[in-house]
Amino acid sequence: MNKQNYLLDLIKLNKTVFTIKEISLLWNSSDNNFIKEKLYRYTKSNKLFRIRKGIYSKDKKFETNELATKIFTPAYISFETVLAKEGLIFQYYSQIFSASYQTKKITVLNQEYVYRKIKNEILVNIKGIENKNNYSIATKERAFLDMIYINKNFYFDNLSVLNWDKVFDLLPIYNNKAMQKTVNKYYKENKND
Repeated sequence: MNKQNYLLDLIKLNKTVFTIKEISLLWNSSDNNFIKEKLYRYTKSNKLFRIRKGIYSKDKKFETNELATKIFTPAYISFETVLAKEGLIFQYYSQIFSASYQTKKITVLNQEYVYRKIKNEILVNIKGIENKNNYSIATKERAFLDMIYINKNFYFDNLSVLNWDKVFDLLPIYNNKAMQKTVNKYYKENKND
């Protein structure tokens, strides 16, 4: 690979956001100084955009959901973001909510990213997680369970959109008896509506 191909390799990627680790794999280089120097030059000449330390994009028009899953890894989009999109709650949230290994709020270019900590064995279990456009996102059933996991008293506006077979199939991931009771309560209430 000659020198002029490095930027072209990044531009050809079907990702809008990439980390130094991904770049080092793409360029087949473990020389961090070389990689950082190249990235520094590309950002100085406005050929790349540095979003935050260790994370870059081709320009300022990157996919915010993709960034949400790159700030902390592993992470996936869930909670209010999925619940609102799927019609389980009716309130709009401008923040992007994700499950991660830590709880944190970060603002990047006026977009707030909210991370909620869930246990590692739940976080890394891919059941009920879909890969879309270079990011991972919970199904509505997984997001429903994630929300109950962190807030058993959360109010849902519309549970009729859930596939309860999928909910009960995912429930063992959480290994939580109190949560099972809560889910059963929601199920019974929904059946009666």
